Amino acid sequence: MKKRKIVVLGSGLVGATIAADLHRDFDVTAVDRNKKSLEKLKDSGIKTFVADLSDNGTLCRTISPFDIVVGALPGFMGYNMIRVAVEEKKDVVDISFCPEDPLQLDHLAREKSVTVVTDCGVAPGMGNIILGYYNNLMKVENYECYVGGLPFVREWPYEYKAVFSPVDVIEEYVRPARYIENGNLIVKEALSDPELMHFDNIGTLEAWNSDGLRSLIKTMKVPRMIEKTLRYPGCIEYLKVLRETGFFSTEPVEVDGAIIRPLDLTAKLLFPKWEMKPGEEDFTVMRIIIDGIKNGEGKRHVWNIFDKYDRLTGTLSMARTTGFTCNAAVNLLASEKYVEKGVSPPEYLGKNSENFNFIINYLRERNVIYNVDEK
Repeated sequence: MKKRKIVVLGSGLVGATIAADLHRDFDVTAVDRNKKSLEKLKDSGIKTFVADLSDNGTLCRTISPFDIVVGALPGFMGYNMIRVAVEEKKDVVDISFCPEDPLQLDHLAREKSVTVVTDCGVAPGMGNIILGYYNNLMKVENYECYVGGLPFVREWPYEYKAVFSPVDVIEEYVRPARYIENGNLIVKEALSDPELMHFDNIGTLEAWNSDGLRSLIKTMKVPRMIEKTLRYPGCIEYLKVLRETGFFSTEPVEVDGAIIRPLDLTAKLLFPKWEMKPGEEDFTVMRIIIDGIKNGEGKRHVWNIFDKYDRLTGTLSMARTTGFTCNAAVNLLASEKYVEKGVSPPEYLGKNSENFNFIINYLRERNVIYNVDEK
């Protein structure tokens, strides 16, 4: 049987992991504007080429020969990439977490008869899939997601390393956090409502409001839903200082005759501090709490994952937990086990128990293991 042709747009730490994993079963090509990013794949047998995907003409030509497009681009490029791919009648699985609402492209995707799975990483992504599964089994009344990716070594001053684009990380610190309380939409500033939480494998972490519910706000009628980001204790204070001083601002300022955006300078300065160095190890921790009613009885389902850097392959945990979730969705599309046309946020994949179990098993086969405590 002829292998399906898949193109992975973006070959950063996560994109490269996606491409390498998909290469087991598909004809994979990886594309990035940075030749250095593609070098990590040079001995894998994966085809690679350099292209500036911010140019729509180049983007169209790049994706034209392929059956499925996988988006692993920075967030600010994600929405346009999805739109162009849909116009070109390509199925898409995307992890860019673009600031725009991908559901706005649903009508176009249905018109073009293509399937688009968005936000298909760890969170948003796997948390949505788990909620979608339970929402189809019982009346869910509460959903809580606590998630973070951190380095094992707490290196001063930030005690943090970024697997994604620094600009996308900073977005978490400035975008207002939305959550649902008593069926109502509540909006608070990012970094608000801190709380300390204990995790057996790592100790105490700090949780704060972040805008991670995304599509769940529209697709799920659950009275209470909230997501919080996890970091080492103490991070909120210095992040608020940077934010309130204006270092995360996108409003241009003049400095000795030069016009710059403070955000661009901050990202440039932070990247060397946040960049994962070769051999540095990270972990991903997530706890999902779902409360609801089934057959007249109260039920609680608590899902936990503690995933670590893979020393055997040298793969970062956040790349594994994000990339393999994405690839499970790619396999569902490629095998036509998921064929719904339009834009599908991850919770739609979780509705079907067979697809849900496929995703869980796909991750387990790659030693990304979610454990559940059901009461």
